[in-house]
Amino acid sequence: MVAPPHMNAEDAVDRLLAALPESDAAGRARFAELGFPTPRDEDWRFTPVKPLTELNFSAAPVDADATLEGCVFAAIDGPQLVFVNGHYSEALSQVGELPAGVEVRPMSAGDCPAPPAPEDAFGALNAATVTDGPFISVADNVHFETPVRVYYLSTGSNGATVNVRGYIRAEVNSQVTVLESWTGKQAGYFNNATTELHAADNAQVEHVKFQDEHTGAFHVGGLHTALGRDARVAHHSLALGGRIARNNLRAHLNGTGIEAVLNGLYLPRAGQLIDHHMVVNHEQPHCDSHEYFNGILDDDSRAVFHGRIHVHKGADKTDAKQTNKNLLLSDSATIDTKPQLEIYADDVKCTHGATIGQMNAEQIFYLRARGLDEESARRMIMHAFAGEIVERIQCEAAREELDRLVWDRLEQMGGLVAA
Repeated sequence: MVAPPHMNAEDAVDRLLAALPESDAAGRARFAELGFPTPRDEDWRFTPVKPLTELNFSAAPVDADATLEGCVFAAIDGPQLVFVNGHYSEALSQVGELPAGVEVRPMSAGDCPAPPAPEDAFGALNAATVTDGPFISVADNVHFETPVRVYYLSTGSNGATVNVRGYIRAEVNSQVTVLESWTGKQAGYFNNATTELHAADNAQVEHVKFQDEHTGAFHVGGLHTALGRDARVAHHSLALGGRIARNNLRAHLNGTGIEAVLNGLYLPRAGQLIDHHMVVNHEQPHCDSHEYFNGILDDDSRAVFHGRIHVHKGADKTDAKQTNKNLLLSDSATIDTKPQLEIYADDVKCTHGATIGQMNAEQIFYLRARGLDEESARRMIMHAFAGEIVERIQCEAAREELDRLVWDRLEQMGGLVAA
């Protein structure tokens, strides 16, 4: 089998590996073999990474002067782990006393399971050069209702590179909520992250990822979930930042009776590209998965949505729904969307669909007929469109704060183009 051609990226691979500390030799060799993806790779056809390969790569430095000023979730009590440029900050973190059966610490503070086999070049790079990340574990029958907050702060620029790995495990009959925040101050840095989420039988997990990187930064994040029988898991992705931001979501429904919700909102503007690439594997019968992703695009921004529901042989009685809705506020905005169903089982109920459009003239007319001016009518439609996603967040304090933040961000978006 001939390896796919790469965009003369061998030099970029060599520069990146030379800049990062020596660690896993097999992972480094795998990354060197795969190279950076190109538009000839089907999974990356609409997301060119050439701007990333042109960075002057370096290992992101330790920064003792970073602060949490302006970060989300500050008013929420409970344990928090802070990683600055991929390094654990003991000064900014606070764990406090935890109930028996709950463990919250950096990965570097103890033993951790081996990472999963990487499925692409960025996964291989992460496995080869990871620095640190959160370790969150809840034992059998423990319901830990206080959210765990994880902050990733970036203060580097001009190719400063970070590889972090997070691990979340909820054991049998347990419950946990994890709130994750990504922010950065300067352009040109590169964050490459992998998060593993394991929910055992009858576990309940809510995971919120708020990505508001600098609009000149690069972000590649992978979430790999493995779910046991009767587990209830919800993942919410709010993607606002990054010059190029990619979220790889992989869900494996390994037991019967599972309910999985993947819920996302993306708000690119001014040349940003935000990509969600999702694969949900139904491997056992009587499981439900619901995927809802809404995008509001402004200026000359781009977004990509690729969602595949794979119903394996024997996964009868599957109920899977996937929707992707996109609202374009500018004639220059572009969305590439590709929802897919791959079904090898009988007696299933699976639906998928995608919509792309500008402001609905009938909705605007309806609201104006009830006394709103045109500008207010347009803004009401836009906020309601985003609110569909935010309102699914179950953690009330996080939902209310993110609702206010999304509202403010939408108020900064212009170009409300009529249909």
